[in-house]
Order: sequence, then structure tokens, then C-alpha cells
Amino acid sequence: MKTMTDHDTYIAAAPEQFRLLLAQLRAQLASTLPDAEEVIEYKMPGFRIGKSIIAGYAAFTKQCGLYLSPGAIAAHADEISATGLKASKTGVTFSARKPIPDDLVERLALASRKDLGL
Repeated sequence: MKTMTDHDTYIAAAPEQFRLLLAQLRAQLASTLPDAEEVIEYKMPGFRIGKSIIAGYAAFTKQCGLYLSPGAIAAHADEISATGLKASKTGVTFSARKPIPDDLVERLALASRKDLGL
């Protein structure tokens, strides 16, 4: 994907099977973090408060990722695992066949914000 300047352009350029999923994730994050600014950082869309990225997301060829603070991932590791999703230190990967549940997105975003002291 070429360099994007806003969330709409990023989602429109994502693989077709992920566009609706990414739009829903964006809306969920915007609702959960209403005072956050939508930005493009590290070549992916994210939500920033002050100088801290609270949450970011990305689309790849076969999956998508939600990126948060390490503390948020660690605090919800059991929930992430229970949904059958995979997590790294800072992200959760998911697909159109196995999307990340909205309530988990909300808990993760709020935990990331808290972890970053915002």
C-alpha cells in the first residue's frame, strides 16, 4: 500500500475483503475514544491523544491488526485467547472470518488509554 494521508483513503486502498471490517473498527475506536485525533502514524491509521497513539489498525494481505499499548494486550491476554485470536506484545490479529468483537475492542482501547496515563 502506498503512503496514505487519512483514514478514508487507507480503508479504500485496503484489500476489499477488509474494508467493511476496518470501517467498523474505525467507528468503534472513534466512539470509544471521542477526544482522540485521527492520525496516520507509522504508515497506519491511529487515534492519538496528545503525543501518544492509543490505538492503531492496519490491513495486510490475509489479516488485519489492532495495535495498542503492551499493558492493554497483557491485561486482556486471556480474553484475546478465548476469542481464538492471536496477540503479539502490541497487537491483535484478526480476519473477516474471525473479527475482533466490538466489546473487546472497547476494553482494549480503554485499557491502552489507561496504560498510557491518559
